[in-house]
Amino acid sequence: MSLDELRTALKEQTCTFGTNLTLKHLKLGTVKKVFLASNCPKKVKDEITQYPVAVVELKEPSTEIALLCKKPFAVSVLSY
Repeated sequence: MSLDELRTALKEQTCTFGTNLTLKHLKLGTVKKVFLASNCPKKVKDEITQYPVAVVELKEPSTEIALLCKKPFAVSVLSY
């Protein structure tokens, strides 16, 4: 189910890739949902879960999410 949500978000939404940009948008209050890779660092997870936003923890590692997103780099945090 989570991967289906991610695929839908990639097709229909403007997505933000990366921890720093996601945190910036969280502070601005423009994020609806955050997707985290299974190997996302605990420090990053803790920092993101402080904000009142839906967080989806995926079972896939960052390299598989990068392939799904068609990115040449690992993606551990993705938001829209």
